[in-house]
Amino acid sequence: MDREQEQKLRDELVSLQQRHRSLDEEIAELELSGAADQLTIKRLKKEKLALKDRMHAVEDQLTPDIIA
Repeated sequence: MDREQEQKLRDELVSLQQRHRSLDEEIAELELSGAADQLTIKRLKKEKLALKDRMHAVEDQLTPDIIA
């Protein structure tokens, strides 16, 4: 992997982490306010989980394979 690809992956990872934190805060606010329906909260949690899966995939690409 060249430096440009690695930097793109690192930038994507930062963006995904920011969106993940943002969703976490949004979900917490909705749960505290009681104004949101459960379907909305469930949708946001599902999106958050998908982001987490993508973050792990990007991290795996950034971690070099170690041959034992």
